[in-house]
Amino acid sequence: MTYCVGMMLDRGLVLMSDTRTNSGVDNISTFRKMVHWEIPGERIISVMTAGNLATTQAVISQLEERTKAPSERHNSLLEAPTMFKVASIVGNLLQDIIEERATDNGQKAAAGTFSASMIVAGQIKGMEPRLFLIYPEGNFIEASFDTPFFQIGETKYGRPILIRGYDRDMSFESAVKLMTVSFDSTLKANLSVGLPLDLLVIERDNFTPRHERRIDASDPYFQSVSTSWSEALRNALDGLPDYRMG
Repeated sequence: MTYCVGMMLDRGLVLMSDTRTNSGVDNISTFRKMVHWEIPGERIISVMTAGNLATTQAVISQLEERTKAPSERHNSLLEAPTMFKVASIVGNLLQDIIEERATDNGQKAAAGTFSASMIVAGQIKGMEPRLFLIYPEGNFIEASFDTPFFQIGETKYGRPILIRGYDRDMSFESAVKLMTVSFDSTLKANLSVGLPLDLLVIERDNFTPRHERRIDASDPYFQSVSTSWSEALRNALDGLPDYRMG
């Protein structure tokens, strides 16, 4: 399982993903689920992935190859004129790979076996930062300040925290803190989501990462937030009116 979040702010975009791909009693695997490409001063584009690992690896590998050797038939993310076109490229490639793998395995009716979804985020010079959620069918929706964040993977445990804490004019630091709490709650509720976490902050009109970091289990900030959040919840619960049984 996976948990990834992409969030829009007035200041730009904040992205966070876990890295766990398998969780068993004696077999825990990790794999990077966030990648980004940039042309300093011109564009920055990031993709986060959830779903069948072979599918997502194939999509990212092909996107990488296209950045190295673009052609008229296969567009490169680094040459797309808009972020909408970037989302279209990723969506079409995802759909093609899912259908190809399902057909190759004689499981056309069970294409869900190879299903995956993605979050695409970034900015091209002269345009607004944009955030998209790509579905397995290749279609997508765009975030707005009515729907300011997207989640993929194991979304239910961390979503209520994001809904309650989000503010479009919050600082990057506050957004990272909010996401950290969301991930901490998800990690505690579902062992299939796991550390380390990857963090990427994209500041508006700054076409290189504003901040990039890998957060592992020994990270002092993550440990502090996790402990403080647990204590704050217990204190808040103790402060609520007691239930009276007649």
